[in-house]
Amino acid sequence: MPQYEYICDEDGEVLTLLRPMRSADDPVEDPEGRGRSFRRKHSVFGVSGGSGDPSATSLPVGGCCPCGKNAGGCGMGGH
Repeated sequence: MPQYEYICDEDGEVLTLLRPMRSADDPVEDPEGRGRSFRRKHSVFGVSGGSGDPSATSLPVGGCCPCGKNAGGCGMGGH
């Protein structure tokens, strides 16, 4: 299940929630019960290859599959 970040318009607090993709834009209840509103924040994911070469950041650490295993190692196939 993917993680989504939500930011509070009133005070800038950021929440990270695990939700199904279909629920990504559903309203978020204020966990502190103060009636604050949260909106989904554009999350940025980055992996550094350490070489300074921007193209080195395109592969996940540990393999070529998003799960981190080598090609075909997770059974997802097609990569």
